Amino acid sequence: MRVVIVDDEPLARRGIRQLLADHPDAQIVAECPSGTVALAAVQTLSPDLLFLDVQMPEMDGFEVVRRIGVERVPSVVFVTAYDEFAVNAFEASAVDYLMKPVGPERFSAAMRRVRERQTETAALARVAELQALLTQVAPAIRQPLLVTTAKGTIRIDPDEIDWIGADDYYAVLHVGVKHYLLRESLASLEDRLPAGRFVRVHRSAMVNCSRVTEIRRGVVVLRNGITLATSRRRRAAVRAALGETSAA
Repeated sequence: MRVVIVDDEPLARRGIRQLLADHPDAQIVAECPSGTVALAAVQTLSPDLLFLDVQMPEMDGFEVVRRIGVERVPSVVFVTAYDEFAVNAFEASAVDYLMKPVGPERFSAAMRRVRERQTETAALARVAELQALLTQVAPAIRQPLLVTTAKGTIRIDPDEIDWIGADDYYAVLHVGVKHYLLRESLASLEDRLPAGRFVRVHRSAMVNCSRVTEIRRGVVVLRNGITLATSRRRRAAVRAALGETSAA
């Protein structure tokens, strides 16, 4: 596990370095005294984990995450002396949040969470790679979407989906009265779903063409009564895709 420590205080960086000494699976590849240096380190070293101070001059820890980009940022553990930042930390997709001074037991708990998160991420990445491979070698076969739930992984046939919405970094699959979260962008799903079966009606929504019963001005109406807005720039493409399934 390649680790970068980011803190403007040398003593704080030394403290994290000493705590990491008890975790042989972690290798410190850089120590950064500022957010600017951290951005360069992430770009050149591709670390797996950042220990990131929240309050730093010029650029705070949250801004570092924003500039890296939430889709490219490694696992992050925020470190700070002020608990008022906790909510923002987790909104920034932090794995954990440590209060200074950091004790060894709390630090070990954070490292366990990091390992668990990275194992989950690796598993999801393997599933995505397998799905992409199957799509390439067997494009004519409709592949189910694999969704991880509290009860395990379930398979969802794309034909069962009414529509798909975007929720932060997740896609929300609406299947009848149920909905499922899938950590994937709509753009990625659009490439993997059966050609001609779904159409993007808005930057944050796509519909199953077979579920559409009507196109009205600015909206599409689904079989279950749901109405979804269509963006102005997509309306021509939506009408073209749904021409055979609507009376418009």
